[in-house]
Parts: sequence; structure tokens; C-alpha cells
Amino acid sequence: MSAAMPSLQDPQQNDPEFSRAHLTVARLTLTLGGLAALALAATVAGLAFGSVHISLSRALTDPSSPDHAILLGARLPRVLMGLAVGAVLAAVGAALQALVRNPLAEGGILGISGGGALGAIVALVFFSGGGEDTVVPAVAFGAALLSTVAVYRLAMTDGQLEPLTLLLVGVIFNAFWGAAIMLVNTVVNFYYTRTILFWLMGSLEAPTWREVTMVTGLGLGGFVALMSRARDLNLLALGDEAAADLGVEVNVLRRTIFLATSVMIGAAVAVSGIISFVGLIVPHILRLAFGADHRLLLPASLLAGAAFLVIADLVARAVISPAEIPVGAITALCGGPFFIYMLRREGRKPFSL
Repeated sequence: MSAAMPSLQDPQQNDPEFSRAHLTVARLTLTLGGLAALALAATVAGLAFGSVHISLSRALTDPSSPDHAILLGARLPRVLMGLAVGAVLAAVGAALQALVRNPLAEGGILGISGGGALGAIVALVFFSGGGEDTVVPAVAFGAALLSTVAVYRLAMTDGQLEPLTLLLVGVIFNAFWGAAIMLVNTVVNFYYTRTILFWLMGSLEAPTWREVTMVTGLGLGGFVALMSRARDLNLLALGDEAAADLGVEVNVLRRTIFLATSVMIGAAVAVSGIISFVGLIVPHILRLAFGADHRLLLPASLLAGAAFLVIADLVARAVISPAEIPVGAITALCGGPFFIYMLRREGRKPFSL
């Protein structure tokens, strides 16, 4: 963007007063309006294109046409699920990066998504006789929350959260959850093998309207909780002690953010499996472009994450049509190199949001 835009290393960007002075209603409206237009364009593209060519005009005007059935029965719920899951993952990434003051923090990298996926898989296996629609999301949420608490506690050193330790603990938890999922895979019958592979790779294939409603509702509820603490997240960039001196109840803030993000990740993982790196790529690019004021960054991440995942899913559906690639593979192909770049970049200097 503009050459005058402050970088991640600009000390002024850590000053809440600096961020407040530069966040005008016009800037907020223009930025979010542009990102909303991007999400809308991605939605239209996701509905119009895929492994089967359809005419949107015929699908909308002729209820008896095959195009109508494809649009409403397959593509629309899938695109809406992509919007919901992408929005959730990006908003969670932005909140976690601020909370732990580490740009490498993200639900997948920290092992939270893996814990939620393990919970969802275990619940699906043991409650396959009925009640999956209610039990699987609940268990996924509980497992994601427990994973969040465990990672956070183990990363504490002398009462302080160490960013590098947090990253290493997250990597260890990812390996542990992956091993546990493979262990479950070896003891269940063949019927569950494809389902477990689905959760490991991440996919938006064949969502139901009930699942779309569940993810959207829980995602918006968690996002409201995050937005209510946006100012406190800005202050937290100054450090725990400085934030506390300015009136932030740091421990309450952490519990609120961890609870909200666990609900959001649990809901997303319960229906889409592990889709990594959305929460890493999107918030970081937006922070570089628009600054670190979370009153703007959180809703911007919500909209941009929704557009990003719908576009990634469109690529996954179209690149080897009529077959498709799991969308988690597409996001990993984008996010893996980006993560290495971030790791090397942040390793050369102290981290600052």
C-alpha cells in the first residue's frame, strides 16, 4: 500500500492512540466495503464455476432445470460453508496472534485444530448410531478448548508466555494429535477410513444446511466476543503490565479470547476438518496493508478469510475436474512456504505487532 503505511516494526503501531487517530469512519467503511465486494465476487465465482458448467440465470429462473438442483443442492451450501469456515479461521488467527504477540500463532499451527479434529472423530465413531449433529460439534469444541488450555499452560515460563516455546509446544501437540488420529484409524472399521482422511486433509465437500447454520451461528457469536475486546487487544500489544495499568484485566481477556476461539475452531473443524494456514496468511497480509488496530483487523480478517477459502475451494474443485483436491491441500501449498518465510523473517528480530 502507501509508502507511509507503518510497518510491523514501527513502534508507533504499538501505540493505541496512534491506531485510534488513524482509524476514521471513512477508512473503516472503505476498507471493509472493498473486502466485502471481494467476498461477494468470490461467492459469485464459486457458484458459477466448478466441475460441471451451469448457467446461473437458468438455475435461478427455472426450478425444474438440473442447473437449479446443482446450484441449491450442492454449490450454494458449499460456498456458504467456505465463507463461514474461512471467516472463522482468519478471525481466530488475528485474535490469537494479538493475544500471544506472535505472528506465527494460528489455530492449526498451535495444535488447537488437531485437538478439535480428534474430538470430532472420536465422537463420530462412538455416536454413529445417532445424535452426531449435536454431539460431534460439542465434543470438537471441548477438545479444542482443552488443547488451547494445555498449549497455553505448557508454554508459560515463570509466569510469562514465551512465543517461541508456544510455537514449539504447538508443533508437538500437532504431532501428538496426528498420531492419536492415526491410532483411531487403525482400530476402527473401513467405513470410517475415508471420514478420518477427510478430517486430516480438510474439505468442504457436501455440507448440509444444518451444518452451515451451526458454523455461521457459532462463528458469529465468537466473533462478537472478539470484537467486544478489540480495544483491549490493541492495548495488550504494549505488554501485559502496561495493558493492566491501562485498565485491561489481562487474565480475563485471555480466558475470553481462548473460549471464543475454541468455540469457533471447534465449530469449523467439526464440519470441515483441519484446514491450516488460513489464520496465518490472511491476518498477516492485512496487518501489513492496514495496520494492527483490531477494530479494523478483526472484521477485515473475517471478510478476507471468507473470500480466500472460497477461492481456494474453487481451485480445489476445478484444477483436476471432475475429480477434486481437498481444500486443505490447497491452503497448505500456499501456507507452507509463507510459514517458512515468516519463521525466517521473525527469527531475525524481536516480534512486535
